[in-house]
Amino acid sequence: MSAEPLQVDARGLLCPMPVIRLQDAVAGLAEGACVQLLATDPGVHADIPAWCRVHGHQVEAVTDDHDPDGIIRLRIRVGGSGIAEQ
Repeated sequence: MSAEPLQVDARGLLCPMPVIRLQDAVAGLAEGACVQLLATDPGVHADIPAWCRVHGHQVEAVTDDHDPDGIIRLRIRVGGSGIAEQ
């Protein structure tokens, strides 16, 4: 597994496009892979964690402090089951 996460660029896109871009990227990845999503839509603070819960993935980090361009970085660990147990 690569030390560098796959980067998904969703800057400038509004809901639901950041989720769709992430979903497309994750579809081809193995369990345990890491993805970094770059976004500017503040809705990703709620949308991405909710999508991850439903699909069995984990948000490991969210960073948006003091970014002059308003970029929000989310680090997601790919789960294996597709749908999380409730």
